[in-house]
Amino acid sequence: MNAASTDAGQAVVVGAGIAGLAAAHRLLDRGARVTVLEASDRVGGKLLPGEIAGVRVDLGAESMLARRPEAVALAREVGLADRLQPPATATASLWTRGVLRPMPKGHVMGVPGTASALAGVLSEEGLARIERDAGLPRTEIGDDVAVGEFVAARLGREVVDRLVEPLLGGVYAGDAYRISMRSAVPQLFQAAQAHDSLTEAVRQIQAKAAAVAARTGPVFMGIEGGVGGLPLAVAESVRARGGEIVTGARVTELRREGPAGWRVVAGDRVLHADAVIVAAPAPAAAELLRAEAPAAATDLAAVEYASMALVTLAYRKSQARLPEGSGFLVPPVDGRTIKASTFASRKWGWIAGQDPDLVVLRTSVGRYGETAILGRDDAGLVDVSRRDLEAATGLDATPVETRVTRWDGGLPQYPVGHHARVARIREQVGELPGLAVCGAVYDGVGIPACVASAYAAVDQIHGDLAAVRELTAHPVQSLHGGAGE
Repeated sequence: MNAASTDAGQAVVVGAGIAGLAAAHRLLDRGARVTVLEASDRVGGKLLPGEIAGVRVDLGAESMLARRPEAVALAREVGLADRLQPPATATASLWTRGVLRPMPKGHVMGVPGTASALAGVLSEEGLARIERDAGLPRTEIGDDVAVGEFVAARLGREVVDRLVEPLLGGVYAGDAYRISMRSAVPQLFQAAQAHDSLTEAVRQIQAKAAAVAARTGPVFMGIEGGVGGLPLAVAESVRARGGEIVTGARVTELRREGPAGWRVVAGDRVLHADAVIVAAPAPAAAELLRAEAPAAATDLAAVEYASMALVTLAYRKSQARLPEGSGFLVPPVDGRTIKASTFASRKWGWIAGQDPDLVVLRTSVGRYGETAILGRDDAGLVDVSRRDLEAATGLDATPVETRVTRWDGGLPQYPVGHHARVARIREQVGELPGLAVCGAVYDGVGIPACVASAYAAVDQIHGDLAAVRELTAHPVQSLHGGAGE
């Protein structure tokens, strides 16, 4: 589909996660006729509304970055403006060395601007190591570097192991010593290129962030009833405007047809399209692109994913006395099984309001490379979560109900060189008229990043590459939305 055919073009979107749905929504704005094909039996991808003990909850992502406009703006466009809610509390803790400690302030994804910012979390030796940063010679970053590797070289491993790891792990379920700084923490990458001292670079970021905070509202936002309601509302809007969404429709073939058309096969259904946007996870996208964009398919097939599980537990409030705050993060170095817990009823007023006598918590389990723990059955994951919760908070009551939600291969990993891989994929896909890709694998795993990726894909098939180039050069930082994200 090019600019000349916008008003009459037929577009197919492969995948009905939030990226695919956002792409469909934007395509309809451009006058296209849209069909969305989703392999599973539901829309929404990693955004999943659910229920426990009669209370609505999120069983996937629970918040979205509000400092980026895309996700909140989309929610407003589909009629959710009056349901947007910031967290009731954003005060989280760190469960480390056997004690819940207040989450330090004055850092960027765990990287401090001063040693004093991590007092109480790091040892005296660790704090002294941070102080040495100002006197160290400049560390050349090059084209990319692992977050953990660079931070450890400047500030010591203790900073990485005690704070960077749990924060990055909460976003990517990954390993800080493998995760790309350029792709995962682009603000820090850019600032570190401009400063000899890492702590000085962090202070510059903090100064800019403070100026933005003075002009804007909350950093994060949720939705009454759950962020899982966002894709449902977008899907409803797509259908109301004439778009078609088909679930249980796995696309098995994507081939060029004529000089600028596409043939899409899903089961016994064959569609002919002017444009196709592939908004599927990397493995599925690789299979679809293998015939027409083999180099892009090879790069996509190499993307690794981390699996995780969310354990949701409901307790009678009279039996569940919890510490203050929204929950806690857990450094892997401490050897615990859970990596975080969210006190969901405390964090979200809309959960507490449904049943004031109920307390809902959730824990997250599983990081990149951890396969043994996720091999346990649901009862085993509940048991280990309860043991860790009791050790951290003293909570020893029996839950009223529990739910385990498994996200197998749920989070794409962003290793060093990820930005170059994305650039290669987009370069080859961009050579094929009417084809674009979007989703969490490219420009950030958060909801705003996925929506921005979708909009850039729509622009691309209409001949405007500005947004694609901007996202490829400057991915959307996916911040941690509080304990348990």
